[in-house]
Amino acid sequence: MNTHFSTIDDLSEIIKEYEGLLLRPTRHLSHPTLYRRRDAGPTERVLKGVRVKEWLMSEDEVWVLPHDQMGLSFSSTYKNLKSVYKLKKRHSQGANLNIFWVLEEADIPKGLKFEKDRNKKGHYFLTVSEQMLLTQLVSKLKIVAQRMALIREGVSYL
Repeated sequence: MNTHFSTIDDLSEIIKEYEGLLLRPTRHLSHPTLYRRRDAGPTERVLKGVRVKEWLMSEDEVWVLPHDQMGLSFSSTYKNLKSVYKLKKRHSQGANLNIFWVLEEADIPKGLKFEKDRNKKGHYFLTVSEQMLLTQLVSKLKIVAQRMALIREGVSYL
């Protein structure tokens, strides 16, 4: 499902209206939950599409361990979204960004959970709530991506 917005006020109001709406800006043509090499910084490691620094990994990096303050970042407020969008825009080398969204209460796979960031208002993590293999996390992140919708056009108003 593609959604279009004509003004920044429309986007702000939609975020306020839908309780539990979580948003994630990504580089145009990139996957909403997995990374390609170009989507990560030059010193960041990516394994099977997972940016290593976002997750608590076992020493051998085969397992992803539970942690309620590590995982994929999502915004729940317009203020946080705007801040993250500007940061990603700076690091995307001029590429356009899209915004994907999902409801916090969406049917996400067992072993994943949305958790509020204890330190930053309007920020959430999609976390691992039970130990799983890295390959299992990748499969589950693909399922989450299937439940996400895309906001087009609105990104140019941020």
